[in-house]
Amino acid sequence: MAKQEITTNALRKPIGNFSQATVVEAKGRLVFISGMTARRPDGSIAGVGDIGEQTRQVCENIRAAVETAGGTLDHVCRVDVYVRNMEHFEAIHAVRRQYFKPPLPASTMVEVTKMVSPDYLIEINAIAVIPE
Repeated sequence: MAKQEITTNALRKPIGNFSQATVVEAKGRLVFISGMTARRPDGSIAGVGDIGEQTRQVCENIRAAVETAGGTLDHVCRVDVYVRNMEHFEAIHAVRRQYFKPPLPASTMVEVTKMVSPDYLIEINAIAVIPE
């Protein structure tokens, strides 16, 4: 898969671990990964009160979904991140750097007031393109 980060001086350089835009050759399978939370396979919630641990579990859940579809995290082209506290931005991106390598996916992060569980601090959905 030819995935390419788009960078231009006409836009501010991202301060987090994401690209300004991502271009993907549109040949392959699209995988739409639902919002992943810090829920472990046994149903428990990882890292209650710990944004780093919750982000790690969310990334592991995304990895499991994309690998089950036949891809890797390198095939993720876009993520949408929902957080309870935008002040966790740096801690979230510190973990994301361990999972997402260049060329980086495009990303949006927004702060929300409520999630399905009051213990969730973060939720991320993703789109991957897996080559044929």
